[in-house]
Amino acid sequence: MSDRAPNAGLACLLSAADWTQAQFAAAVNRIGIEAGRPVGCTNSNVNKWLAGTIPRSHLRPLILEALSRKLGRPITHGEAGFPGPVANSGVPGDGAGDTVEGLVSTGRADMDPERRKFLATSLYSAALPVPAFRELVDREEANANGRTTRIGPGEVATVRTMTERIASILDELGGAHARPMAAAFLVNTVAPYLRAEAPEGVKRSMLAAASDLVYLTGWMAMYERDHGLGQRYYRRALDLAGAANDHVTYCRTLRGMALQAANLQHARRALELADSAAEAAPKAGPRLQAFLVGQQAHGAALMDDRRQAFTRLRETESALSKADNRRDAIGGYDLAAFFFHVSSVNYALGDIPASVRAMQDSNRVRPPAERQGRAHANGLLAQRQLEMGHLESACDTWGRFLDDYEGLSSSRADEHFEIMRRRLRSHRTSRAVRDLSERAIELARRKRVA
Repeated sequence: MSDRAPNAGLACLLSAADWTQAQFAAAVNRIGIEAGRPVGCTNSNVNKWLAGTIPRSHLRPLILEALSRKLGRPITHGEAGFPGPVANSGVPGDGAGDTVEGLVSTGRADMDPERRKFLATSLYSAALPVPAFRELVDREEANANGRTTRIGPGEVATVRTMTERIASILDELGGAHARPMAAAFLVNTVAPYLRAEAPEGVKRSMLAAASDLVYLTGWMAMYERDHGLGQRYYRRALDLAGAANDHVTYCRTLRGMALQAANLQHARRALELADSAAEAAPKAGPRLQAFLVGQQAHGAALMDDRRQAFTRLRETESALSKADNRRDAIGGYDLAAFFFHVSSVNYALGDIPASVRAMQDSNRVRPPAERQGRAHANGLLAQRQLEMGHLESACDTWGRFLDDYEGLSSSRADEHFEIMRRRLRSHRTSRAVRDLSERAIELARRKRVA
């Protein structure tokens, strides 16, 4: 006979989730696939866990995330009847430690190609608690022991300039080139600056500049589909923005987290984060207001709330019309971004023709240098044109996608390329498809993604 006691905590959570053992196993499997770690969980596994067998360490985060998503709150190891997480588990940026230490751990791992493979499979948490802005502002400053250098406005300007240059490289060449550069700069330059001595004003300016860069790095990780890593960068950006008393980056980061949740089809979480971002920026200028309300519109559409979605779009357009001509290099919002939101809202609500028209409008006003954004927009546009049965229009759009894709190094662009090739296979008799496929084969050979 086994001397293991049944896991009452897990049984209670399973009951609260109103799941059968098969549904629980399926949820764990879905999250494993999402994280790049297929696990093949079965009813037999669940039955053993309920009987008292402790799941293997790599399964526990998947189990907790499945329960957290279903119950809408973070579930701890102890609540599920599991031993606590092992210290130094290899997941950078987790656990205790100050913001700078966590940032260095995450950035250093992101710099290493081998560790980056591990980071790409790290788990996105749909129930991650988000700290309130005031909570971060009031948090005790990190221990300053060991600071040996002193910084001034020049170092702040260096971080700002590098962030803008990295954003330009991202737009022109793709995140696969820009993100390792950002991670290296964070670890080798920004982290020492954050630990250096400085007058109070310079210290806050440096925290704000670092927050902008970390937000951008998180956005790149999210865009490249490394969602667990992107979420950790976003959380560090929130910490830094709060310490700097920087409402703009705090709200912008929450908006990025809302977009990430939307991309992963967590509709309610996407709307909650978008609403939190808007509520945290009561004095936002018109461009930031448009940026935040546009994401609220998308979140409402994902929740199938047509009235709120279109009300928010009207508010977005009104706010943007009041903005000046200066567009922030980092996380900026312009007319192209507005029409992209219009397209996303219409698509979420099932109006594909309106979505196509809005995406075409977005491309017409998009700045020429935004190669990565244009490639993403054209990838989506072609898919939607094909959904409407407009094969030749889709091929024409995919041809423009290939024009940009040839010069990009981006996981998201690779995904669009793979989708294009897969969806064209059933249309091989079309001359337009044959011409496009021949071009794709040659490009794949050169890029080695075939």
